[in-house]
Amino acid sequence: MAKLRILLAILALFAAALPARAAEAVDLLLVLAADVSRSVDQPKFQLQRDGYAAAITDERVMNAIMSGPKRRIALCFIEWSGAGAQKIVIDWTLIDGADAARKFADALVEAPRSFADRTSISGAIDFSMEMLERAPYEAPRRTIDVSGDGTHNSGRGLPAAREDALAKGVTINGLVILSEHPLPWNPEHTNPPGGLAKYFQDNVVGGPGAFVAVAESFKSFGQALISKLIAEIAQAPRPSTTGLALRP
Repeated sequence: MAKLRILLAILALFAAALPARAAEAVDLLLVLAADVSRSVDQPKFQLQRDGYAAAITDERVMNAIMSGPKRRIALCFIEWSGAGAQKIVIDWTLIDGADAARKFADALVEAPRSFADRTSISGAIDFSMEMLERAPYEAPRRTIDVSGDGTHNSGRGLPAAREDALAKGVTINGLVILSEHPLPWNPEHTNPPGGLAKYFQDNVVGGPGAFVAVAESFKSFGQALISKLIAEIAQAPRPSTTGLALRP
């Protein structure tokens, strides 16, 4: 027993002396933060979830990934709603080809919905920052991609959450989903004065190259997301397409 303890002590000292393994390098760390608050009903939720799955496997998005110097990025997917209501749906995953993207998309389609609560954009940003801090990869760019169909109404102040993220060099982009019909009980939640895109521009996005993409409806969400992912991944010019307005 004494010899075993001595051996274990020697092994522990040896392990401590070894240099820490460097995190694998990728071109981009990207948190996809999807709004699943109660204003997102089940049909809208399904359109949003299917849109993410289709966009991640889209050939144009894959070409953008392959255009980077490392030819790979790392993604994670979270869903968020009210204060304290954030969940990892798919943890950090290396996307370095079509097979990896397809597995990510398949897992996303099969995962159950996480919440249907209030709308805490600050909670989404804070949780996304926690994800970035513990990512097992390193990248010169770190981006939070927040989708949403309404204004912040829960949790700590949104300006503070945004400023804390920007102070650490993180870019926050927004994907606004416009609602054809305002909520009867709170019309300004989805249709604030000046429009939801302006609200996101003024209160949510920030950092190097930050922008707001606008899906005119949940049905056009998939195409909007494809264009947005290409812009984020390849830092390409932000094009304008049918059903999508990209506002820097």
